[in-house]
Amino acid sequence: MTDSSSTRVDSWLWAVRLVKTRSLATAACRAGHVRVNGERAKAAQPVRVGDEVRLRSAGFDTIVVVAVILSKRVGADVARLAYLDRTPPRPEPAERARLPVRDRGAGRPTKRERREIERLRGRDEL
Repeated sequence: MTDSSSTRVDSWLWAVRLVKTRSLATAACRAGHVRVNGERAKAAQPVRVGDEVRLRSAGFDTIVVVAVILSKRVGADVARLAYLDRTPPRPEPAERARLPVRDRGAGRPTKRERREIERLRGRDEL
């Protein structure tokens, strides 16, 4: 892209150090773990200032709002200034222990059980 008002989402995720490599960012986009403004993002989708980017990693969503467009990787201090972190705090270990755990070998959950599990985990939108 020639204009500096937008850049590829995979490049931006790598530049602000939310993922270790650009190829991991591309793989996350392909797997559907990246959303821009609530829509599933392809790796080449442009991001602009003000866009909300959600990255699912390790079972949790990282929610950031683009503040600065970066296409090259920068230092950690500068990278932190390139986005506004809106990620909710992760649940305490005691709260995570309250979530039901399926017995090993119990088979796949039914559609109803899966919906209940998703509701308990707070993943109704994704």
